[in-house]
Amino acid sequence: MSIMPKLLSAVLGTLIFATPAEAAGQEHNKVPPRSEIRDEYKWNLRDMYASDDEWQNDFVSLKASLPEMNQYKNKLGQSSEILLSCLKTRDRINVASEKIFAYARMHRDENNADTKYQAMTGKAESLLSEAGESTAFVEPEILAIPDAKLAEFRKSEAGLAEYSFFFENLQRQKKHVLSPREEELLARMNEVADASENTFNMLAHADLRFPEIADSAGKSLQLSEARYRLFIMSPDRKLRQQAFAGLFGAYNQYRNTFASTLAGNVKKNIFFANSRKYESAIDAALETNNVPLTVYNNVISTVENHLQPLHRYVALKKKALKLDEIHMYDLYTPIVPDIQLTYSYEEGRDLVRKALKPLGDDYLTALEQGLSNSWIDVYENQGKQTGAYSWGVFGVHPFILLNYNNRYDDVSTLAHELGHAIHSFYSHKHQPYINSSYTIFSAEVASTTNETLLMDYMLKTTQDKKVRLYLINQYLEQVRATVYRQTMFAEFEKLLHEKVESGETITADLLDQMWHELNVKYYGNDIVVDSEINVEWARIPHFYSSFYVYQYATGFSAANALADQILKEGQPAQQRYIAFLKSGGSDYSINLLKNAGVDMSSPQAIEVTLAKFSKLLDELAILLEES
Repeated sequence: MSIMPKLLSAVLGTLIFATPAEAAGQEHNKVPPRSEIRDEYKWNLRDMYASDDEWQNDFVSLKASLPEMNQYKNKLGQSSEILLSCLKTRDRINVASEKIFAYARMHRDENNADTKYQAMTGKAESLLSEAGESTAFVEPEILAIPDAKLAEFRKSEAGLAEYSFFFENLQRQKKHVLSPREEELLARMNEVADASENTFNMLAHADLRFPEIADSAGKSLQLSEARYRLFIMSPDRKLRQQAFAGLFGAYNQYRNTFASTLAGNVKKNIFFANSRKYESAIDAALETNNVPLTVYNNVISTVENHLQPLHRYVALKKKALKLDEIHMYDLYTPIVPDIQLTYSYEEGRDLVRKALKPLGDDYLTALEQGLSNSWIDVYENQGKQTGAYSWGVFGVHPFILLNYNNRYDDVSTLAHELGHAIHSFYSHKHQPYINSSYTIFSAEVASTTNETLLMDYMLKTTQDKKVRLYLINQYLEQVRATVYRQTMFAEFEKLLHEKVESGETITADLLDQMWHELNVKYYGNDIVVDSEINVEWARIPHFYSSFYVYQYATGFSAANALADQILKEGQPAQQRYIAFLKSGGSDYSINLLKNAGVDMSSPQAIEVTLAKFSKLLDELAILLEES
């Protein structure tokens, strides 16, 4: 499944800030309860289970079936038939348990304060842990089969062919797979190991309360995580400043608790890495998908070697906004505040349809299924999970969570999450379950290719200089947020894990200091790095999916290269790209991308992206002078 998100920004216009409440027909200053959102804007989780009772029946049935795995213990080396039957049974358990968890968790995400679905999610997490425990012996037993014997099994049993990459990848990681008893103990640890992330989610999304703030006219507005993204882009500087202070002030009240949850997650990563005999937590995270450490380090070093264009961009924004000082709360403010253009959800869907035409009729047919068949939960409501994500459910279809606010960035986010969703749709349709889950390294390519094609379409279809100026600025913002900012996150994660691995104690003060220093380095001397930003580390959910964020930078860079090929070459590049989407997890991501036309073992794609950033920055400066 591809989960969680990607938040980018833009509105073409004198920024008309339509809140989700307005979009759903609600009062401007209140986040509506879910009951007031029309059904046409909600996803249909009944496509998984017709009712909670049906979910409960499946839950009970699966739980009762877990002992079936015992019949295979200590027998996998006896025959190819037993091995195949075991793998098929494990697949059935995994498909069912993932569906059970997805239904409960997505219902919880509709309203994090709903205790019923909190409880169901907890039950589903426990079942996932039990399922993992029941199947933990499989890989160690396969690795215990002599290579020649396993090769004979694979030759004699045609049904094992779909597991070819699984066997290859398992053999590659052989030294990190433990004894059956040790694997069982680690599987039992999973639920306990997720405690830090669960505590973070409950504190950040259910318990944390944000203040009311006022705009420059004195109008009172309720601050929320979703609305923060809206307010921080406002042309009203007082509103931006109040939103900034209010949001980070709320997080700052619990900075020690957030430091504890983050430190606990880092210690979890180190525990599992050490248990599996990896040299470090980052080695464990990368080697799982056969991504060389040089790829991660190349991202950081390449971006750090190209910080000067980002510093120029900050200075240009300061000049364009006519500020004596540019602060962190000014970073998201559009440079062109006098163009009026917003998109209803329906208009956004149509724009995405047009922009993705270069991907071909087959892709557009799949896209239409997602747009027309209740895959998408559109608007914010009280207690809803913030941000956006796509979740692929094998045997059903993907689902998308949005918090749509009628802005260009919401259209871009829609295109992005549809990229994830169609990737899952193709992968699940063309691959067996064992190969259906693609890596995050590949996932961010599929989503960002859509965003890139959307931006290309926008730039090609406008003749207005001010609109073009705005769009160029939005592309630069994408690079800032997706390449520069996410690389800063990746560097923070790497440094943080290294500190804990060297025996250093993680405190809120240390995290504040690290975060402040990185912001100074990345954004340069022209910006005031306000003290409030120091606690931003506490707000980043991706830090609980460790060593995830660097893939935004690699994905964005690869996507730019692939989109360029699709637009220039046409059908040949299109066919390579669709083959990439259909391949799912049937090979290593580096190989799949190379087949599609991009070599990510080299820093070249990132360098090309940052060179494009610098070139468009030059054009932006010229357009600003002409305006």
